[in-house]
Amino acid sequence: MDNYRRDFPIFEHTHYINSCSYGALSHQAEAAYSEYLNCRHTKGTDWMYWCQIHDDVRDRFATLVGAKADNVAVTTSASASLSSLISALDFSGARKGVVTTEQAFPTEAQNWHAQTSRGATVKHVRETRRGQLDLDHLRALVDEHTLVVAVPLVCYRHGALNDIAAICKIAHDAGALMLVDGYQGLGGVPFDVHELDVDFLIGGALKYLLSSAGVGFLYVRESLIKDLYPLQTGWFAQADIHAMKIHGNEPAPNARRFEQGTPSVPALYAAKAGLDYLLNVGVDNIRAHVQGLNRALKDGVTGLGGTLTCDLDDAAQGPMVAVRSSDDHALVAALEADKIVTSCRDGNLRVSAHFYNDMSDINAVLAALDNNKALLA
Repeated sequence: MDNYRRDFPIFEHTHYINSCSYGALSHQAEAAYSEYLNCRHTKGTDWMYWCQIHDDVRDRFATLVGAKADNVAVTTSASASLSSLISALDFSGARKGVVTTEQAFPTEAQNWHAQTSRGATVKHVRETRRGQLDLDHLRALVDEHTLVVAVPLVCYRHGALNDIAAICKIAHDAGALMLVDGYQGLGGVPFDVHELDVDFLIGGALKYLLSSAGVGFLYVRESLIKDLYPLQTGWFAQADIHAMKIHGNEPAPNARRFEQGTPSVPALYAAKAGLDYLLNVGVDNIRAHVQGLNRALKDGVTGLGGTLTCDLDDAAQGPMVAVRSSDDHALVAALEADKIVTSCRDGNLRVSAHFYNDMSDINAVLAALDNNKALLA
């Protein structure tokens, strides 16, 4: 993977190993932003081309997750994706239960709890001591009153990878819908919506997909689209976005009905560049490379006497490795002083490699941890 590293200028001076927070910026993404700015300077507006970029990004999201482009909505964030979808769900019938998790990213859990005024009931699945979701607890919570089960692909706090196929089966056996928040894993973990049998998938471009804030997406199972009418809508959600009708609402016949207003056009340029780069590298190749780096990191941490938050088999670990700390913010700051960029959550140092990382980054992290053992828990 060394030939890719040169495309990311930050590695000229920094060990950047924080893709769980924000992917490193490539020359290609920078050039995409410049293309947008050049368009603004030379043409002022070019709506038809911008709409094409929007559709290009949709195509690439679809390719990433094994879906049809018509089943993918391009939004401004994972939160916007989820909010639009939730606005189309009915909590007035016998099925009004939402089963989310103790691993939920705040925006996901907050969105579900906001629906209690519409009749929703919300329960949280706990995780096991090893960090994955407790499937026995899930089975106990999911019943004939459950409308939707919502789980993360990878826990944002510590990096455990959940068994999505098994969770989907539990949800569907009870007649519930299944939603996956893929933000912390997509681009680092292979994912096929049909193989895993998910109904909905949300994600965004700023982490492992090598772009920036301003672009998210929503996958919806094709057979569900026609019966879902989002109450949060906009002109990009219409069957004909250029018709400019104002005396009705004519949602698109495909997943575009979950889109809303004007997209974040500059971010679309970067998202296209990032997805092109990632798809060229290949998620299977990325997964194998990162697993090797993570194994070296985990072995090194335990060798220093540190504690892994989730000491899981490689196949059950997402792209991120979490290390327990007595003061996680101080540890992040100590590493940053050594030109190592990481992040933290919930008392954990988060170290998240991608295909552009190599053993020099892992060795730098381990050396810094050795120098700051007092901050390890």
